[in-house]
Amino acid sequence: MSEDTLIQIQELIESAESSLGTAQSLLRSVTGVTDTSLEKHSEKASSMAPIGSESGKVVEGVFDGQNMVDSNEQTYPVPANYASKSKLVEGDGMKLTITDEGKFIYKQIAPVKRETAVGTLIQEDGQYKILVDGKAYRVLLASVTFYRAEVGDQVTILLPEGDDAKWGTVEAVIPKHLAEAAAQESFGNEAAKDADGELSPSVDD
Repeated sequence: MSEDTLIQIQELIESAESSLGTAQSLLRSVTGVTDTSLEKHSEKASSMAPIGSESGKVVEGVFDGQNMVDSNEQTYPVPANYASKSKLVEGDGMKLTITDEGKFIYKQIAPVKRETAVGTLIQEDGQYKILVDGKAYRVLLASVTFYRAEVGDQVTILLPEGDDAKWGTVEAVIPKHLAEAAAQESFGNEAAKDADGELSPSVDD
């Protein structure tokens, strides 16, 4: 299977998941069954201060790693390219303006505090993820393709500080030669420590 075909499949999966999120939101409004993760972002959206009036419809919400969730648990698909280039982080407050012409204009208005982590790019359940200390964070396909990352690469991601996030935001991909050099240096330092710890033979032996 070619890389272009794989990328196309991943994009179709993300598009389907976005549509599924909207459908689930509508289903919850009928059944009353809630999603704890969605509810968390919805509660944060409801606590955001209202903004001034603008032309068109304005909706405020919270970025959940892939979509914007408003206070009514309605999801709005955020363009993956915009989210990747803007380095949106799960929990960021956002504003969506739906113009009279029907255009969707997103803007980050309340960024959360961020922390960085370094992990390894993996594929799990057909999704790209970053494995950090045993936990896998989902990342947008657009970010992986933008940085031309490959499975096994060391990747720096942004996470919401002090929050149990499901999504990470790609900050940078560590070039393989730098990662290998760092690993070799670390191995060399450990070897040197082991050598320094060896006992010298006794002159009496």
